[in-house]
Amino acid sequence: MQQQKRFKRIMLKIGGESLIGDREYGIDPKAVLSMAEKIKAIYAKEVEVAIVIGGGNIFRGLSASKNGIERATADYMGMLATVMNGLALQDALDKVGVPVRLQTALQMPAVAEGFIRSKAIRHMEKGRVVILSAGTGMPYVTTDSGAALHALELHCDVLMKATKVDGIYDKDPMTNPGARRFKTMSYKTAIEMEEVQVMDTAALAMCKENNMPIMVFDLFEEGQLEKAIEGEDVGTYVANDTETVLA
Repeated sequence: MQQQKRFKRIMLKIGGESLIGDREYGIDPKAVLSMAEKIKAIYAKEVEVAIVIGGGNIFRGLSASKNGIERATADYMGMLATVMNGLALQDALDKVGVPVRLQTALQMPAVAEGFIRSKAIRHMEKGRVVILSAGTGMPYVTTDSGAALHALELHCDVLMKATKVDGIYDKDPMTNPGARRFKTMSYKTAIEMEEVQVMDTAALAMCKENNMPIMVFDLFEEGQLEKAIEGEDVGTYVANDTETVLA
């Protein structure tokens, strides 16, 4: 018997690095196609999907601003990188047969639809995946905050942050073999634990104040996204109405 879905409308936050594949930077078509297949697997479960994708594989605004480019200019350049990634993912989803629309917070009608909240919701209701690029369209704001804002605007059930590890750990699992995963975590803990970085503080505060849960999970492990959607014990679930518990 199929397990009942836990989430029916999700905001999926994907880092731009997930599109690098075996390259040092940029976009690997094979990696993008693999990402599209993972999204197709949950789309087949009739889950409504909105996606925010970063641009770190092409350009990091914050890093560039530290190296001499004016911060607002650097952030706009980073937004354009997210549009490029959005176009690549849109193309891959088309190829695997998933209806998709790309919207952007920066007006570029020859490339993508402008973001309109009601239109994005309607796309999802009609069974289309919506990719939201260019963050919020404003500098000094990360794609984490953009994902949190859009998750709230679109009445998503959860903000799902895809990472390279299967959840939030008490120490860096890449350098500490004894690191332990949190099964659940309160927003209070997520914000106060300096040694554990879940998302940027602005995004966490926005989600906390508006009761938007976050699921942090490993997108690269086969089947993890589907399991997370179905409410299985994977990753780390962050919410106001939960306690901080180690797995």
